Amino acid sequence: MPSESRRWSVPEIAGFLSNKIPKDELKPGDHIYSWRNTYLYAHHGIYVGDGMVIHFTRAAGQEIGTGTVLDPFIFSSSPLHPSDSPCPRCGDQSRTEGVISSCLECFLSGGELYLFQYGVSPGLFIAKTRGGTCTIAPSDPPKHILHRAVFLLQNGFGGYNIFKNNCEDFAIYCKTGLLVFTNHSVGRSGQATSFLAARAAIFLSPLCFITTSVSGLAAVGYGAYSISRYFYDIGVRRDVKKIPVEELILCLGPLESEPATTTDTLKEKGS
Repeated sequence: MPSESRRWSVPEIAGFLSNKIPKDELKPGDHIYSWRNTYLYAHHGIYVGDGMVIHFTRAAGQEIGTGTVLDPFIFSSSPLHPSDSPCPRCGDQSRTEGVISSCLECFLSGGELYLFQYGVSPGLFIAKTRGGTCTIAPSDPPKHILHRAVFLLQNGFGGYNIFKNNCEDFAIYCKTGLLVFTNHSVGRSGQATSFLAARAAIFLSPLCFITTSVSGLAAVGYGAYSISRYFYDIGVRRDVKKIPVEELILCLGPLESEPATTTDTLKEKGS
């Protein structure tokens, strides 16, 4: 772990301000994302070269278990309606779901391009106020990342679940090979863990009584949120294992209807 006197590098400082990246700087194996619905959430994928991205999605308008009428608008990365002029490379993907391949323009869907960061320092990770932009975990070499992405394009990534198996979880697995093996928390997604971190900050609200100043209240709340995010990060948590992609399809199942599948399978492998 870096010492407290460690100086941040120029790329780290730039990353603190923005993870935005020009398209001509993309490299095969990069984990990229683009914000949707006025920065409400981000869609993630793996850039595989030749202007193509492999990503995990669900079709617009399909239920995913949250039970709200906003599901099709907030959590779908696909267009809500078929296009009158479908992409010549991708066709009409408005009803496509699972692990799919799209051109970069269709993946971005009019949004900006951002690069997810790996191997960041704890200080930089905590300084990021928004989850789903970086992780302390290191990335594997590009050849392993691309192998996982292509394999999952052919074999799937299990059932889509907002909190346990979403597009960010897919991209992080491709980059690291790490899989959460307990059912007591969310998956690898930084966006999902941010929700839990915010909830933890609320539960710790009694600590706010130690101060009455506005700045003190804000500091206590932000501190609880940041610490919770840190301990949920895939690079810190201990309920993860490195799983070869060829074995992953044995671990993944319909996560919404059979939540114990992944845990039971991994326990058998570890016995």
